[in-house]
Amino acid sequence: MYFWDQHKTITNYYELLSSEVCSQYKLSKMEYDILMFLYNNPHYNTAADIVRVRKSTKSHVSTSLKKLENKGLIERIQKEDNKKHIEIILTSDTELIVQEGIKVQKQFIHNVLSGLTEEEKQMSIKIFSKICNNAEKCLIKYKESADENQILCKKENTLADSGNCVADSRL
Repeated sequence: MYFWDQHKTITNYYELLSSEVCSQYKLSKMEYDILMFLYNNPHYNTAADIVRVRKSTKSHVSTSLKKLENKGLIERIQKEDNKKHIEIILTSDTELIVQEGIKVQKQFIHNVLSGLTEEEKQMSIKIFSKICNNAEKCLIKYKESADENQILCKKENTLADSGNCVADSRL
């Protein structure tokens, strides 16, 4: 089995565990993920942070945040000095959900790392961090390359006014 298949197995197991919390509290997977993300990462507390760090789409994050706000699970706080900066905070109504989510996360970690020594656990964390960093660098490089291609196409289209340049459509 290849790495990407194994990764999917790990992800599917976490989703299985978290689906119980989602069912119990009538949350979508994205809503649950956002609540847990905000709890675990209080310094990333804007919609833009969630999109950037979690690699989620703006539309999914926006829709989920609106639903969470309607359910009374989050509040948006606009900064006095910067009207565009809106922080998202969890309300006290999320307390039970978050506690259940923490249990799920602990159970997940315990189960997937069972049988590993402390040294193996630490090594796995380091290796996985390196893999993620490598993937992140590749994504950035690919995006920069695609952006350069689009800029070149626009320049060529402007100069030739022919519209024959095709931008990289793999994005």
